[in-house]
Amino acid sequence: MTQDHKYFMQHAIDISRKGMESNEGGPFGAVVVKNGKIIAEGNNRVTSSNDPTAHAEVVAIRNACKALNTFQLDGCIIYTSCEPCPMCLGAIYWARPDKMFYACTKEDAARIGFDDDFIYKELDLKIEDRSIETKQMMNAEGNEVFKLWETKKDKTEY
Repeated sequence: MTQDHKYFMQHAIDISRKGMESNEGGPFGAVVVKNGKIIAEGNNRVTSSNDPTAHAEVVAIRNACKALNTFQLDGCIIYTSCEPCPMCLGAIYWARPDKMFYACTKEDAARIGFDDDFIYKELDLKIEDRSIETKQMMNAEGNEVFKLWETKKDKTEY
């Protein structure tokens, strides 16, 4: 592990502590690095912003995309103080960084009350067996917009 990796991970951990101590949210932090420089950072802001999606990784990704004026993080590395939850992992994959490093494991997080295991289990269930009632409706109408997307000449692929 290079000194740079340790430096960036320590920065993510420091952000997690700072955000927690200032009561912005849970003890999570993340940084996005490109070409050896921190492009953006984020800490958990769920409780201070009343936003359940304001996890450290999502905040850092949003900030990095804004700073780089792009919706993909090609050439970037994400350092996060904890193994990402399913939502953050999805966001990381959609952002397409080159690499990700994490410090604490999801088991470490579960020990302090941040247990995402139920979400992983929900994903494996049939829709009708999930804990939140979910029903499909208006499929044909929804697919009309998808058909328009297929033929749209000026779309930006992603």
